[in-house]
Amino acid sequence: MKELKLEDILTNTDFNVLKKVWYVAIIWRPNTWKSTFVNTLLWQKVSITSNIPQTTRKRVLAIYNDVDSQIIFFDTPWIHKSELGFNQKINNEAINSLKEADVVLHFIDSSRPYWEEEKQIENILKFVKSPILKVFSKIDLPLKNEINDKKNTFLISSLKNTWLNELIKEVKNHLNIWNLFYPEDYYTDQNIYFRISEIIREKVFLNTKEEIPHSIYVEVEEIDESDELLKIQSYIYTETDSQKYIIVWKAWSLITKIWSSSRLELEKIFEKKIFLSLKVKVMEKWRKNDKIIKQILK
Repeated sequence: MKELKLEDILTNTDFNVLKKVWYVAIIWRPNTWKSTFVNTLLWQKVSITSNIPQTTRKRVLAIYNDVDSQIIFFDTPWIHKSELGFNQKINNEAINSLKEADVVLHFIDSSRPYWEEEKQIENILKFVKSPILKVFSKIDLPLKNEINDKKNTFLISSLKNTWLNELIKEVKNHLNIWNLFYPEDYYTDQNIYFRISEIIREKVFLNTKEEIPHSIYVEVEEIDESDELLKIQSYIYTETDSQKYIIVWKAWSLITKIWSSSRLELEKIFEKKIFLSLKVKVMEKWRKNDKIIKQILK
């Protein structure tokens, strides 16, 4: 994976090339498979995925390039009701993305009934002036969400790659001809520390349950890279000793599974051997720590 830096943008971007270029924001209720959509569209794993709702915590930039366009997708955090300060800040992160977008994709889970979070999203979208396309995901599953208005509406299956081309074609209709923003061979702006921490966090989501996934954050403290090897020192922080006990001791193979699956995926991404040091520490009430929240969302 290439890390996108300002110097790369300035030296590797051909600013004489004109394409349909601009920003597209994705707003969504938890677990609508919009991250799967982004990964399928780019044929690269840009956003982590899991069956547990509320996986995405910060805005992720996904850069789609084809012959006549460069579409920059904001894979935003979820919109949901919560009194927790951490979650309110994440909601704000998603809402702020809408202000910068020329097109908004409103992802709706067709396999789940209409719910309170959909009302919250619709109220937010009333103040958006950009074109809004409704995207009903998971159409390969039994329909449980009634589709009344078919105007600017698309039914997709990211797993079966159904109707994605039609959706992109419509997005392009709302974009202007402009100079490229990024080199054409880049697909995200994520730095290496964030990318690694997200892969590890995904494996925690996939291997734990109940309150554990949302009670942890991952920090990559140090990276030492050579041509053939990437050495990584990282930490999983829990909020309580009991959570740490579950990850490290109660299920003795749990931390091993997280470590092993993280290392194997990182080797595929970076195409080199990975030495991963993974330790678990306790950081009490980290979700109420403004310094930690700012670090996670920056």
